[in-house]
Amino acid sequence: MLRRFDRLALIGVVLLAACQPTTPEPEPEHDVPVVERPETLDFQPVLWTDLSGWDDEDLAPALQAFRRSCQRLDRRADADALNPRVEWAGRVEDWRGACAAAAMTREGSDAARASLEAVFTPVRLLAREAETGETRETGLMTGYYEPFVEVRRARQPGFTQPLRRRPDDLVTVDLGRFDDSLSGRRIVGEVRNGQLVEYKDRTTIETSNAGEVFAWGRPIDVFFLQIQGSGRLVFADGHEERAAFAAHNGLPYRSIGRELINRGELEAHAASKQGIEAWLNENGPDATAELFGVNPRYVFFQSENLDDPTLGPRGSAGVPLTPMASIAVDTGVMAHGVPVWLSADLPELEGWHGLVVSQDSGGAINGPLRGDFFWGWGETAERRAGTTRAQAGWVVLLPHTVVARLFADTEPA
Repeated sequence: MLRRFDRLALIGVVLLAACQPTTPEPEPEHDVPVVERPETLDFQPVLWTDLSGWDDEDLAPALQAFRRSCQRLDRRADADALNPRVEWAGRVEDWRGACAAAAMTREGSDAARASLEAVFTPVRLLAREAETGETRETGLMTGYYEPFVEVRRARQPGFTQPLRRRPDDLVTVDLGRFDDSLSGRRIVGEVRNGQLVEYKDRTTIETSNAGEVFAWGRPIDVFFLQIQGSGRLVFADGHEERAAFAAHNGLPYRSIGRELINRGELEAHAASKQGIEAWLNENGPDATAELFGVNPRYVFFQSENLDDPTLGPRGSAGVPLTPMASIAVDTGVMAHGVPVWLSADLPELEGWHGLVVSQDSGGAINGPLRGDFFWGWGETAERRAGTTRAQAGWVVLLPHTVVARLFADTEPA
């Protein structure tokens, strides 16, 4: 039996509770949805202290590159996948907070570091063999750059290779318009007799004069311009324009360097741009034309004013590339706009590590942990890009919500 004091105290508690506003019962927490991981990738959360050099590296260029990628997201809906083919990278809404933080971050590497650590979790990418399940921590990293290409308005001796605009009969089809499961995939061709068929190969394009010619360059320079995907054109009067990527003919890329190695014409270590150029100069125009024909892929350009020479060309993500802070990736495996902490022995920079952002793609960039490092422009960039062939380790920086879904089915340690 309660004593009188206890009864009064209990009545007071009941009355006090009755006077308080009613608080609804908390809703049960929903399980974090599990993201289906790709067969070719595995993921391993790591600590910031595991990133060698993180505390010392200048992060400002990569932060600026990330801001440019965020500007593209402003035009997209929250529910949009960052890349429909790469579910693990999350939705646009997952990246809003990181973009807002980047926009408000003060200048300087220390401020950039603190901002990135607040909104991201580092996750190591591992390439996985689908059949065996074996994983590896590194993948091939090559390099590219924006070349300066001397050109003429009209064909002249030495300047015999045309730069062509996109032909009117070249058709690009976004398959995602017909099937959501094919979102992000495109095919290229031309319509003949009411059917879409493969577009012309390199040799046929040249012989049929497909695409308006807007400048003429040296054959070797134009060929490598097509490989790089864009360049700065320098005319005889000193005027400069940018040759920006407009389209390709949809046929597979085939390396002429690999062809020369297979023929026994070059050793593997000599199959750089410089080595190939020396071979072409030695063997003459007929050998040059024959070798170029081995690669059926052809790139068309559009000319643009070079309004700001400090900005790189636009990558396939639609933003200007940042020297040594932008990379090209396979968009079947990786989404654009994702920061990546890279570690690799790059030319003249042994033991390099730094932060980059995935902002471009390329026909020869295929598979997990496969990247192309944008060096910039000028002699140093050209020299380094031509010899870049390194094994690189990848750690992606992902928003916390993306990481939570990625590891939702993982048992705690």
